[in-house]
Amino acid sequence: MIDALIIFAVLVALLFLRVPVGFAMAGLGILGFAYYVSWPGVLTMIGRLAYDTAQSSELSVIPLFVLMGNFITRAGLADELYTAAYSWIGHRRGGLAMATIISCGGVCGSSVATAATMAKVAMPPMRRFNYADSLATGSIAAGGTLGILIPPSVILVLYGIMTSTDIGALFIAGIVPGILGIFGYNIAISIVTRMNPEIGPPGEKADMATRIKALGKVWGVLVLFLVVIGGIYIGLFTPTEAAGIGAAGGFIFAWARGTLSWKTLFDLLADAAQTTAMLFFILIGALIFSNLMNETGMPEALGSWVTSFEANPLFVIFAIMIIYIGLGAVLDSIAMILLTIPLFFPIVIGLKLDPVWFGIIVVVVTEISLITPPVGMNIFVLNTVLPDVGTGTIFRGVTPFWMADIVRLTILVLFPTITLFLPQFMG
Repeated sequence: MIDALIIFAVLVALLFLRVPVGFAMAGLGILGFAYYVSWPGVLTMIGRLAYDTAQSSELSVIPLFVLMGNFITRAGLADELYTAAYSWIGHRRGGLAMATIISCGGVCGSSVATAATMAKVAMPPMRRFNYADSLATGSIAAGGTLGILIPPSVILVLYGIMTSTDIGALFIAGIVPGILGIFGYNIAISIVTRMNPEIGPPGEKADMATRIKALGKVWGVLVLFLVVIGGIYIGLFTPTEAAGIGAAGGFIFAWARGTLSWKTLFDLLADAAQTTAMLFFILIGALIFSNLMNETGMPEALGSWVTSFEANPLFVIFAIMIIYIGLGAVLDSIAMILLTIPLFFPIVIGLKLDPVWFGIIVVVVTEISLITPPVGMNIFVLNTVLPDVGTGTIFRGVTPFWMADIVRLTILVLFPTITLFLPQFMG
């Protein structure tokens, strides 16, 4: 147990020094495994993990869903979703910020990519209507976090692979918490604009014809989403098949709109390949490190320690959530999940808690970490895209949103049925 804590501390130190998470976990895992087992054992493990990961049919959903997100983003989805949402609620106080939150949920499965995209789409009109930079950037940063919960979500795929949890059930389970997130963020906007109307003045009111026309432009993507997620829900096809249909549908959607050229297609494919290679390397590093933790006996020791107290499972979960929020202040989302799942998941199983529910809880906590100081990955992404807005302004703007997330997290922990309701009726 002491050895495991030392190894864990060294890993955290390496991440503090900005060593890439994949290299840090793989390097430390290799050295530690060689110490506990042998160098031939390490080489055998690396070869087996690399081969199994590359050959895993479940992991094929990652490049396909990344490609789907690239195609529909290239087709102008972000602009049209924002236009449709704005036409219906933009005339309300804080309406442009609310439209940003709604449109963020359907851009892609990456929080950082969603925040960067929506900064270019939503920031100009909000500035045109004299929105405060704090509210404008806060809504973009917070809305971006919805991309890793509302399916398709790459982080849910990684969690499913690491814990052998049904990826389709994870996708379906993320829908209701994602919708709750949208409602919670919009309530936060209503409250802050009621307290200070000047930070979010209303925009122009669109007539019904304009609203119907705006909805008509996004019907294709909405149908694609319903086919992909609905097909998983009723058992018509697996997540892997759904990813293939989604990628093909996204390609047809972008091609039909004339936004694809041979060069653009090559760039999108190359980007999907690079993103997939990065995620695969990180996952392999996490699996190597997980094997090292198993050799130290830390997961079993933690599980025995928790059960020896006969503590209330909710107390244990809240304790884990506090640890996650603390780690989220200094680590990025993928590093935090891959680092902690091998430690906490055995405890959750030992407490006989639902792994699908716990996966959604972990992702919600990760959402909070993306917009909380001092790291807050989405904040620094926005600061890069919008260099004239200081990080202090953005952190001040996201405060109402992470407070809303704390409320949502508490509700989801206390009432697991909210998360598990839809998966219970899957085909």
